[in-house]
Amino acid sequence: MGKRPALTGFTMTPDGRTAFVNIQHPGELGGELNDPEAPRKNSDPTGRPRSATVLIRKKDAGVIGT
Repeated sequence: MGKRPALTGFTMTPDGRTAFVNIQHPGELGGELNDPEAPRKNSDPTGRPRSATVLIRKKDAGVIGT
C-alpha cells in the first residue's frame, strides 16, 4: 500500500460553523532530505505535491457536530 496523506492541523471558527483541516501530501512525508526529486516520486514527475487546507461547512450553515 502506498503512503497516505497526513492530517497536520485542525481548527474551527469560534461559532463552530466552519472547520479548517490541513492535509500534507504523501510525497512530502519523510523522504530523503538531500534529494530534491524525493517529493516527485509519489506524484506526477513533472509536478510537485502540494499540501492543502480544506474548509468544511454544513449545507444548512449549522454548527458542525450537531
